[in-house]
Amino acid sequence: MHVRIGLVGKPNVGKSTFFSAATLAQVDIANYPFCTIDPNVGVAFVEARLPCACLSLREKLEGEGRLTPPAPDDPRKGSLCEPRTGTCIGHRRSVPVALVDVAGLVPGASEGRGRGNAFLADLAHCDVLIQVVDAAGTTDEEGQYLGAAATLEDASQRVEAEIAFLESELDAWIGGLLNEGWNRGVRRVQAEGEKGLVSFIHERLSGLGATPPQVAQAMAHFREHGPVENQPWDWGPDVLQRLGQSLRLHLFPIVYAANKADISPPGVVERLAHRTVVACMADMELALRRANDSGLISYRPGDVSFEVTSQASINDAQQKALQHMQTKLASMNGTGLARLLDTVLFDRLNRIVVYPVSDETHWVDGEGRVLPDAFVVPQSIHAKALASLVHTDLGAGFIRGVDGRTRRVVGAEHELGDGDVLKIHAKT
Repeated sequence: MHVRIGLVGKPNVGKSTFFSAATLAQVDIANYPFCTIDPNVGVAFVEARLPCACLSLREKLEGEGRLTPPAPDDPRKGSLCEPRTGTCIGHRRSVPVALVDVAGLVPGASEGRGRGNAFLADLAHCDVLIQVVDAAGTTDEEGQYLGAAATLEDASQRVEAEIAFLESELDAWIGGLLNEGWNRGVRRVQAEGEKGLVSFIHERLSGLGATPPQVAQAMAHFREHGPVENQPWDWGPDVLQRLGQSLRLHLFPIVYAANKADISPPGVVERLAHRTVVACMADMELALRRANDSGLISYRPGDVSFEVTSQASINDAQQKALQHMQTKLASMNGTGLARLLDTVLFDRLNRIVVYPVSDETHWVDGEGRVLPDAFVVPQSIHAKALASLVHTDLGAGFIRGVDGRTRRVVGAEHELGDGDVLKIHAKT
């Protein structure tokens, strides 16, 4: 699994509910701060934007008369693939991402408050963060319950403060890591100049998953948005924290889940439109997914409605609750969780889905399974890089690839596109 999403935010905003709804993992969910102590790591499934490649395979086989159209009662609605992970129904293929729910953050974590640096360390190798914020403005900065926000202004101010405190804690944390070894690092700057500075910062932040290009981009952003007259060896903690801010923007991109959107004052989410934000109802998504698993309803994450199963026996209270959820789903265009994960994976991280196979004709693996693997990879990844992800030996011995759709032979530097099928030839 190559994508790791951190689920962050202050206590009591619905992170654990979001995590359970997205992964159906059993975690403690309670209305008090620090309900989550150790990081929960689970697998969430995100629907690929393009139809599964098995749709093209079905169309080809049907066109050649080698396969009949799917029966009306086909439970998989025509899908032919055999996913090793996730599902494919009606050619809607789901792909896995790791979702990490860590303990609630409080102001001062970078100085050791709450779980302090243990919280921050849990985020170190995440590709992107989802900050779950209380769009209803029902909690204070410590996560204590205040009751519903009285006005749009009250709720908006609380949400903005929520966002600002997480950013400032991350900035202070990164700035602190730089400050600890700065006196030693600046000696390299004096000897090597800007190159030495970038190299030193990369070494200090390598534990966070920082790469040299990210550090170089952050340094360019830092100098562009706030020129510093002094030399690096004269920079104080305030300058280092500002440098930490530029580094945070490149190391920890943040997308916002405006949770409890169904009870928030109208207009709160719209005021966050300058950020990447999606209105969410995590508690409703969790209720719907559990009802689906119990056979009470038929619901697929991302849908804007659900069907009550004919065999379900529903009492009056359940009927009333289901009607309420149907109304809210329609008015909010879904619970928002699937849309948010889609935005994170495909827009913020620029990932695509590709299908490595062992046979370019039948699109099967070595055991004859049809399209068992759907890899989530960076946009424009090269054929050899994909081979290395499938197996290091395939990357090391890469000879050529064959495009499964066109049968064209491609080289190591061939850029893959969304939905591509690739046969890899390599020395064994």
